[in-house]
Amino acid sequence: MSAVGDANPEGENTGATDVRWSLIAVIAALVAIAGVIGAWALYWHHVNHWLGVHTGTVDEPGPYYGFWSGFGSDLAEFGIIGVVATGVYQIVKRYNCHQPGCWRVGAHPAAGGTFFLCYRHHPDYKGMKPTKALIEELHREHKEQLAALSKSLAPD
Repeated sequence: MSAVGDANPEGENTGATDVRWSLIAVIAALVAIAGVIGAWALYWHHVNHWLGVHTGTVDEPGPYYGFWSGFGSDLAEFGIIGVVATGVYQIVKRYNCHQPGCWRVGAHPAAGGTFFLCYRHHPDYKGMKPTKALIEELHREHKEQLAALSKSLAPD
């Protein structure tokens, strides 16, 4: 999380710093991509030969025999790795704090279980780890709410 988000006790972020760093990252990525494309255009013969040798499409007895015996046989493995990575991402996303930009585990339900937040972003904890007194107070309030609910639903 950025330093701006940690400094604000409510967990709100102005977003100006994040937008600036995002813009810098996008510009850096575009410059890097343009550099790679420019290098490939200038040295296309060497780059294409290097790719051909390393993917197995050059210096083999038959057309593309080296590709399917070497690099091409790994395409299914790349698919499996992609599926596993997607599954891990979804699991992390499920158990993550719902505050945008927070990577902590969201173990504390908020808004009736709609959101799961870490202790820093949960409104009851006010950015601090829950103490025994706070846990007892929240438990007592929960029991009172359940008693009031059961009283209102009980037949007269």
